[in-house]
Amino acid sequence: MVEQNDDRVVAAAIKAADVEPTQTMVCPVCGFENLMGADQCANCDSDLRTVDLPQASTPFERLLVEVPLQTLDTRPPFTVDASASIADVIRQMRDGGTADVLVLDGGRLVGIFTERDAALKLVPTDNLDGRCIADVMTADPVVLRADDSIAVAVQKMAVGGFRHIPLVRDGEPIGVVSAADIFRHILRIVE
Repeated sequence: MVEQNDDRVVAAAIKAADVEPTQTMVCPVCGFENLMGADQCANCDSDLRTVDLPQASTPFERLLVEVPLQTLDTRPPFTVDASASIADVIRQMRDGGTADVLVLDGGRLVGIFTERDAALKLVPTDNLDGRCIADVMTADPVVLRADDSIAVAVQKMAVGGFRHIPLVRDGEPIGVVSAADIFRHILRIVE
């Protein structure tokens, strides 16, 4: 499980190609220019998770920046074992009315499988009973913690193109934050 892709390789490639990245954030410890959205400095490994957070200037923005994800109405996670067949997982998703499942191996989060994965990675001629979900899941998903703010979730979703992000506490999955959860929260604020 990773919280953000390791940007050291990308940062080194940008530096070697002698091109300017389009968006960077400067490490407050060493001054290194990191890719926007990085969790750790590619140069000194300093924590950058709060460096790129917007500063709240209105009451509405404050409700996004200061409110932790644990206040959202999220559901407990649907989980499956990495060895489960794709057909069984899709049946469970349909029966449970969920758009995502977290994939566990020995109780450890190793992936996420969503409706989007099904649409993009599966074809009607696939033998869904003969393949395991680990073959088509999104491995090592970006995760959020219960004390992360709603603004962090919005940033991770926007940068990564995600609609569902596992919520973990002490490395254990405790829920999934969806774009719909965030939209419902924003609607409550503006009504």
